[in-house]
Amino acid sequence: MNRRVAIRNMALILGSAAVLPSCLNDKGKPVVQLKHLKIDADQETLVNNLTETILPKTDTPGAGELGINLFVFKMIDDCYDKEHQQDFIAGLGDFAAEAKKQLGKSFNECTAKERTTFVSAIDKNSKDEKYKDNTKLIAFYRMVKDQTVFGYTTSKYFMTKQIVYELVPGRYNAYFPVKKHAAV
Repeated sequence: MNRRVAIRNMALILGSAAVLPSCLNDKGKPVVQLKHLKIDADQETLVNNLTETILPKTDTPGAGELGINLFVFKMIDDCYDKEHQQDFIAGLGDFAAEAKKQLGKSFNECTAKERTTFVSAIDKNSKDEKYKDNTKLIAFYRMVKDQTVFGYTTSKYFMTKQIVYELVPGRYNAYFPVKKHAAV
């Protein structure tokens, strides 16, 4: 065997062994790296599914396609104070527990129809006595919903395809008729 070929093969094997762990996605770690929020992959998936349930794909792109789920995480991580971030994490746990209790399985395992029904019930009944003692769940849901809607209405897609955004309101029209007023 040629010594150069053996050294090259050994280098390829060692290089592959060093790179392989970064290629395999650990299911316990979230894809999104946040500074203040500590979430795992299941929690990240739950929020992603919730944003997709709030803003599903129809004839327009859904939340996942527009990256709204990443926007929600970024806004809550960067723009909310520590107290609201703690409410978000606590509400996330409460939301997952309530979904498990009502649906018999985790929110991530549910079908789109089951998710929609569950989220609609939370949205409609948030003022009922059923959720009065679970304010963290309601706070979590409202944070995610508000940021999903805000992310969508400020997205490039919405600003260019749904509404025509004008940087400066009003346009200059040189042919606009001017009324002659009498001198005062």
